[in-house]
Amino acid sequence: MKRFLLLFGLLLLFAVEILRVYFIMPFPGSQKSDTIDIAYWLHNNIKWLRIVGLLLIAYPVWQVFKYSKIWKKVVVTIPLLLYAFIFFMFNYRFQADKMFYQPVTTTFAQAAANHVSNDKLVIGVEINGEAKAYPVQIIGYHHQVRDTVGNVPVMITYCTVCRTGRVFSPMVDGKPENFRLVGMDHFNAMFEDATTKSWWRQVTGEAIAGKLKGKRLTEIPSQQSTLSTWLISHPNSAVLQPDTIFNKQYADLAAYDKGIIASGLEKRDSGSWKFKSWVVGVVHNDEAKAYDWNVLVQQKMIQDSIPGLPLLITLDADTASFHVLNRTINGNALNFQKGGSNGEITDIDTHSLWNSSGVCISGPLQGKQLSAVQAYQEFWHSWHTFHPYTMRD
Repeated sequence: MKRFLLLFGLLLLFAVEILRVYFIMPFPGSQKSDTIDIAYWLHNNIKWLRIVGLLLIAYPVWQVFKYSKIWKKVVVTIPLLLYAFIFFMFNYRFQADKMFYQPVTTTFAQAAANHVSNDKLVIGVEINGEAKAYPVQIIGYHHQVRDTVGNVPVMITYCTVCRTGRVFSPMVDGKPENFRLVGMDHFNAMFEDATTKSWWRQVTGEAIAGKLKGKRLTEIPSQQSTLSTWLISHPNSAVLQPDTIFNKQYADLAAYDKGIIASGLEKRDSGSWKFKSWVVGVVHNDEAKAYDWNVLVQQKMIQDSIPGLPLLITLDADTASFHVLNRTINGNALNFQKGGSNGEITDIDTHSLWNSSGVCISGPLQGKQLSAVQAYQEFWHSWHTFHPYTMRD
């Protein structure tokens, strides 16, 4: 009986420490099953489970150390020390917010004083006439950066394992909420709010476990492009500067923008429709569609429609900045073809010339602007996981 209690108690202690972290971190096999409810239950009941485990082993361990020979004491001491090691590692090393810290200082600079390279990808936001750019290399490490744009609080988020940049309002039920990185679900970063300890998915802003399950953060429109492209349309934009405390961590993501990073979780699959192939994703009226990045690079322009939305997708000469636009002008959907010597496009309806960002630069429609459609560059596995009924092209 004493041996059974000792073995069962040790097994319980080891299992709850390992599984609590295993289910929400990128260990082999951990992100391919729907285990978030189990993980959340373990996370919230870990203290009681530890107490049960310790009570189960307390009497047998006491018996061994009081009455047994030295070799038996050594045999029992070894798993206890191993548990202490696992407890330390899984609570102070493998916790997401102990691996990826928030910036200590957030410093911004105008273009003239900026130290971020112009070819770096940024997530750009404009609210109430104020524009700011957040380099992916920076927010990719931190996973979230809190800020204010145009007097509106924002939460800039990025998950490098899904290649998902999203901007949300951090307001929950009318009050500002604080979040910490707690782990991941299906490879997507997951945050925990400070008030209810609910878990929120980065890619959708949806609470997927806890008291607020089913609620969604309000998404704020954003654009991914190179910094140079962002500054062309937003010359007065402020640019987030690196927090020098984290220079080493930023350096690890130096090649992330181009998809040639060494990390197997973050490196791009160069083929089409592979697990980590790049796609451009669009959602309109609950209809989702993904476009092959390789096709966009080859063609520079994709014209398509999803129900209720005539689309035009263009790529800048830097082959990194893309634009997803509504082809409708004055109630009519224009049709486009390649034209011009600098990557411009021509609508075949009025023969007007347009640049890749959707501004008509000559012809009968000169000065008109196609409206932007919210879209994302993302790994195919991420887009397909969180939009399981997506169309693809």
